[in-house]
Amino acid sequence: MSKTILITGASKGFGKAWAEAFLAKGYNVAATARNVDTLNDLKEKYGQSVLTLKLDVDNREESLSVVEKVQNHFGSIDILINNAGYALTGAIEEATPNEARAQFETNFFGTLWLTQAVLPIMRNQKSGHIIQVSSILGLAALPTMGLYNASKFAIEGLSETLAAEVKQFGINVTLVEPNGYASNIWHTGISSESNPVYDGLKKAFSESENDFGIVEATAPAIVKLVESENPPLRLFLGRVALPFVKQNYEQKLKVWEEWNDVSVEAHG
Repeated sequence: MSKTILITGASKGFGKAWAEAFLAKGYNVAATARNVDTLNDLKEKYGQSVLTLKLDVDNREESLSVVEKVQNHFGSIDILINNAGYALTGAIEEATPNEARAQFETNFFGTLWLTQAVLPIMRNQKSGHIIQVSSILGLAALPTMGLYNASKFAIEGLSETLAAEVKQFGINVTLVEPNGYASNIWHTGISSESNPVYDGLKKAFSESENDFGIVEATAPAIVKLVESENPPLRLFLGRVALPFVKQNYEQKLKVWEEWNDVSVEAHG
């Protein structure tokens, strides 16, 4: 029996590329998007192997309903890929309350609702794999991406805890950590209240050298991940990812060690 994969944010980018790769390999795929018309080409090409569903991950009730529909249609949910998300760009001071909450509603709470919804199914199956699409910016922050950084840092803490809680049920958890890729995620949210004091920083950041990966090149890695019998807690995507995070953590460790005497004294 073919395994069933539920993937959110499948209208474009990683989600679309991965959904098509899974379908080409013979998996059953439940592909979701806010605009289900963007999935018509998958439906036409792969027929009964794909179930396309409208989903706004901000809506908890809609998320629960989609999981129920997928379970009823395919009979199981073996793999959940929480891919839906976007990047709010701008200085932290510039983010409005609505913009900040919206960033977390989609990136963090949307992931939480889908994760909670599939857990009872996977526990009953005594198997499953939950894949959270995070970012290297969930491990090492960059300026003018503060709310996005924060939402991905939150996903890291949630998922690392989740992995420890559900391993006993035969459920694996993986955080996928892409570096920058040439997709429209960087143009989907810009803080509306621009403050000119940050213009120089934004200009320097936008003009910095970037080595963006190709979205479609990630598909074989994700297929390999879902087919692994012992998937890792974290999988980096792209040649920039691990060196960037490693350098960041080496710098942190250096400072922590320099201050360690003060830390130990504070123990009492």
